[in-house]
Amino acid sequence: MVQVRQLPQTESGDFDTAAWIAQLPGFASGEDRARIKRACALAGEPLLEQHSDVSHQRPGYLESGLEMAAILSELQLDEESLIAAVVYPVVASGALPIDTVRSELGDEVANLLAGVLRVAALSTRDNENEPVLGQRGAQVDNLRKMLVALVDDVRVGLIKLAERTQTIRELKHAPADVQRRIAREVADVYAPLAHRLGIGHIKWELEDIAFRYLEPDDYKSIAAQLDGKRLDRDAFIRDVISQVNTALSSAGINAEVVGRAKHIYSIWKKMRRKRVAFDQVYDIRALRILVDEVRDCYACLGIVHSLWRNIPGEFDDYIANPKLNGYRSLHTAVVGPDGKVVEIQIRTHEMHREAELGLCAHWIYKGTDVDKSATGYEQKIEWLRQTLKAGESQGNIGDLAEELSEDFASDRIYVFTPKGHVVDVAAGATPVDFAYHIHTEVGHRCRGAKVDGRIVPLNTILR
Repeated sequence: MVQVRQLPQTESGDFDTAAWIAQLPGFASGEDRARIKRACALAGEPLLEQHSDVSHQRPGYLESGLEMAAILSELQLDEESLIAAVVYPVVASGALPIDTVRSELGDEVANLLAGVLRVAALSTRDNENEPVLGQRGAQVDNLRKMLVALVDDVRVGLIKLAERTQTIRELKHAPADVQRRIAREVADVYAPLAHRLGIGHIKWELEDIAFRYLEPDDYKSIAAQLDGKRLDRDAFIRDVISQVNTALSSAGINAEVVGRAKHIYSIWKKMRRKRVAFDQVYDIRALRILVDEVRDCYACLGIVHSLWRNIPGEFDDYIANPKLNGYRSLHTAVVGPDGKVVEIQIRTHEMHREAELGLCAHWIYKGTDVDKSATGYEQKIEWLRQTLKAGESQGNIGDLAEELSEDFASDRIYVFTPKGHVVDVAAGATPVDFAYHIHTEVGHRCRGAKVDGRIVPLNTILR
């Protein structure tokens, strides 16, 4: 379980804003530091004490916002995104008006927050126990599509992703129904979103934590088995790393060889998919080799296969054939020492950076000379959108490929039912179209319509 980082404090015990900013990687100018200090002040002002409607299970507004900003800083987002993250929890609570943010922190931060609030409204309207039209899969699918329709600025989606990551980290003491509701949402929407964006470390974290709350018995069983054999497994991996390092050094290849984290949800999925026991899952014993050049990847592969017998059917070349989200690496599995299977990933340092940062690695905003003109910022955003659209033909509910197509979203509109469900209809649809979408009999009997609390003609165009 990921631990939320401790906030630096002054000698008097107060939050040390300057020390916290200094921890952020590559934070830019003095002007930006002043703005983020102002954001911290806004998020922690005394007026917040008047609002007692925040659950005691969650950390304070400021702490939540700072954790969100820290997550985004690891993705190397721009200062506006970090500033928006700092104040988002207090803005979402209603204690800090958007207009105040606009006057104090600027239009760009305010617009980002407005976008995140629109996305947040989707989550609060979802009802796990009453899926739309009796099909929960359709509800999840529509929510994903609606996310795309609302997110004009990609940073909005990333800020919301950081917020859900921060929230699920803090669920330990929340009521069981809250844990399951948030975990279900994270598993259905935000972990796949992180995967589609190629942000590996967030995807793994969200999946593991959500799995802990959704399938607690299976989670505890696998965690106990991992922990019970940890010493033997670590000693085995150290021996494999030593042999690989010796062979690579003899071949003149400069490489970094490390043991790889074991993700409980991934292990569980493989156990179910392959109908195998815990010890037969290759991910349990795994390592990663990082090299400087692409040619070194294939040289390493040959050396590894010369050391141990490779397992047919367990080799994947994602360098020659990258995944839809841009992921590149060589994957192989070998029968290592003592006849134990080891899974090995081989990639360059740059590929590893891309695997950690995802598409964010291609459009870093940070720096004082960032160009946000049509040839800079907008060009990068358009590149990201086109990359997301690359998977459109692979669309299915588990991938987000089709859902993350801007063209697909633009000719659809998304309408809330009285119970708060989201229904996907064609642009230009009327209340009559909506009624028939729900059920033929509803359409036949439709005599009037109320939109946003107002009675409207049946030929009104829904927006």
